[in-house]
Amino acid sequence: MSGPERITLAMTGASGAQYGLRLLDCLVREDREVHFLISKAAQLVLATETDVTLPAKPQAMQAFLTEYTGASAGQVRVYGKEDWMAPAASGSGAPGAMVVVPCSTGTLSAIATGACNNLIERAADVTLKERRQLILVPREAPYSTLHLENMLKLSQIGAVIVPASPGFYHQPQTIDDLVDFVVARILNLLDIPQDMLPRWGEYHVGNDE
Repeated sequence: MSGPERITLAMTGASGAQYGLRLLDCLVREDREVHFLISKAAQLVLATETDVTLPAKPQAMQAFLTEYTGASAGQVRVYGKEDWMAPAASGSGAPGAMVVVPCSTGTLSAIATGACNNLIERAADVTLKERRQLILVPREAPYSTLHLENMLKLSQIGAVIVPASPGFYHQPQTIDDLVDFVVARILNLLDIPQDMLPRWGEYHVGNDE
């Protein structure tokens, strides 16, 4: 199996809830164990942008997402924002990689400054200090200088910034195609197999003249 077997997936209150849901589905399909974290703002965005309304309590949310994605028992694990006993809160138990998608600029700032006011921020802090893979997917326009400075700081200390900016060279036909473009890039970074987006060069079929 290529890529990490255990991944922390966090969703925060930026537009782009579809990216997080699609990534969760793909990770489950690839038999990864997912530690799922979501902010209250993200739950509101999710209900606004999709037809998915998550239960409020972690245990009920875990049961819902297990059924929603067709995951096996225990494959998707949901933790509350102040569950400091969660594996992601400690370097000795944290998954091998973490993705925050979508990543709000508030969360971006908190991670850049080392704030650990909730489990999402603490999990990101642990991921960085343990030199594990942290992927942040902001969705904002335009970016202020402060946003860009935070991104630069995070990039310099090891995080990977993946703006939710779909490409068009694959000639997308639907919104799902645009969502899949970004999710496929995330999976490529995690070294997890995906069949949604051919790699660059696979589109070109021609001669060498």
